[in-house]
Amino acid sequence: MSAATTPLRIALADDQALVRSGLTALLAGFPSLSLVLEASDGQALLDALVDSPVDVVLSDIRMPGLDGFGLVQALRARGDATPVVLLTTFDDAALPLRAAEAGAQGFLLKDASPEDLLEAITRVAGGETLLAPVPTDPVRARYAYRDQAAPTDTFSEREVAILRLLAGGYSNREIAKAVFLSEGTVKNYVSDILDKLGTRDRTRAVLKAITLRII
Repeated sequence: MSAATTPLRIALADDQALVRSGLTALLAGFPSLSLVLEASDGQALLDALVDSPVDVVLSDIRMPGLDGFGLVQALRARGDATPVVLLTTFDDAALPLRAAEAGAQGFLLKDASPEDLLEAITRVAGGETLLAPVPTDPVRARYAYRDQAAPTDTFSEREVAILRLLAGGYSNREIAKAVFLSEGTVKNYVSDILDKLGTRDRTRAVLKAITLRII
């Protein structure tokens, strides 16, 4: 993003003051981002967004009152399609799928690096969907795949989204539900992904995709 580009307007909801202040400081370090709204619960942020639209919403999942899932559902119910990235300290395999079902575009663990957070915000602002946590460098190193040959073709945004869900361990049926496709269509996508990566199964495909920074 060039210096001449208007910074992305960000709204943040988290019930823990220390977490909010930490995220505020983190976001301030990126010239391409501007935190314009901050709230301690989902309802307060939901109300504030009526008069102050933003480019991306960051929200904790577990908050008293209106939680992150409820915030996303309320936004979608009133026709607000602002991309939402849900944040959590809980590494629960079911959370990304619930986030997708609620209508969120992204899901990120709070211990992700600042670069991971910036990447997630920038991608969802650009129309992408990140339904599994962005792999960190230690994760990439731990799961480095021996075959690092380049894919035979580029990957579409839809294929990358499906790869991320594969990385989350989701079945074709669960992926189909999350991305609003038929199970048969998802199966075809997975087959194409394996072919492009030159891998025999889903596990190898995910490991190679992480190694090559496709996801």
